[in-house]
Amino acid sequence: MLMLEMATSVSSANSELRGSALAIILYEVAEQIQIEQMRDRFGGRRVGPRFKHAAPEYVRFQRPPVVENLEPVSLASGERVDAQIKYYDYGVVSVLFECPFAGEWDAWIRLASRWMASDEFERQAQQLARQRLEQHAPGVLVKPYTSWLAEDYFVFHISEIPASPTAGQLLAECGAQITGIVRGETERLSDAERAEVLHSRLSYYPQDLVVVGWHGAFLYDTAAGAQTTIELLEYANSQLLEFRHYDQLLTTELEGVYQTLDRDKGAIRRWRLARKAARLQTVALDVTELAERADNAIKFLSDMFSARLYRLAAAKVGVFDYKNLVHQKLRTADELYRFMIEQFQQARAFVLELMVVVILIIELVYLFRGK
Repeated sequence: MLMLEMATSVSSANSELRGSALAIILYEVAEQIQIEQMRDRFGGRRVGPRFKHAAPEYVRFQRPPVVENLEPVSLASGERVDAQIKYYDYGVVSVLFECPFAGEWDAWIRLASRWMASDEFERQAQQLARQRLEQHAPGVLVKPYTSWLAEDYFVFHISEIPASPTAGQLLAECGAQITGIVRGETERLSDAERAEVLHSRLSYYPQDLVVVGWHGAFLYDTAAGAQTTIELLEYANSQLLEFRHYDQLLTTELEGVYQTLDRDKGAIRRWRLARKAARLQTVALDVTELAERADNAIKFLSDMFSARLYRLAAAKVGVFDYKNLVHQKLRTADELYRFMIEQFQQARAFVLELMVVVILIIELVYLFRGK
């Protein structure tokens, strides 16, 4: 009887749920950001991952990002959101908007749908990021990019639910509502789609739950406990942004190489392949170095839950897919490099042989003239 009352309370349409909605907009702005100089310029604080339970000190960012709190921002909808900007040393800037929210399940679903469909967060975030970087950028950004690659992600954090249900009870009674929030869909989804969404979930304590989607996440936890999850979701999306950038960079470089190979087919023209091969190898080595630095930015050596949460988020948003694409293109670049060097060596051998023949002909001409 008690369980029935609990379930009814959880799934009731009139139950007010309290928490906050977060929009995270990330930009790839440079090859690297000088974190210490950035912190010294505006006194931003360094942050590291916080864990649900005690963890050794070596579970941390190698170079902790720097956070700058900004003035609240007013949206066109009338909502007023808190804002902060975070600078990662591997060239990513993250702008986070957070708005307290309370309402029934349907209100949360409508909020998720409206926020995920809006482009206002991206406009506001880019304006804030450019303003702050223009103020702090001199000498801080290493090889800044003229055009920025962007990613966005939304987290809907509910900290208070009437009757304080467990994760199991919440999934059993409110799975459809959670699915709607994660997908930003106001229409009820199919059972198969709901099962697919709810499969990507984790809990550490009985009364916390995170359900991770490719564009948004549902989070049921205390305010303190939610910080770890939010930071890891943000970090996973920053990794996605990094590997998308490397994929784009390699794609452009490989396309240029293919065009060169199609155009320079003659023996003499192949002589120029050495320069192209050297550039390709340089780009591949740079990408390998940058990818390793970004990939190893944070360590979870003894916090297995955080490691599992990161792997879940990274798999869901597509980090591993883009990482595999980058590695495949690096292998392709390596094969093309060897092929181009071989073609260059063949062209050089041909030229040397041609020179020897020309010298022999000249000597024979002089020899016969002498006779």
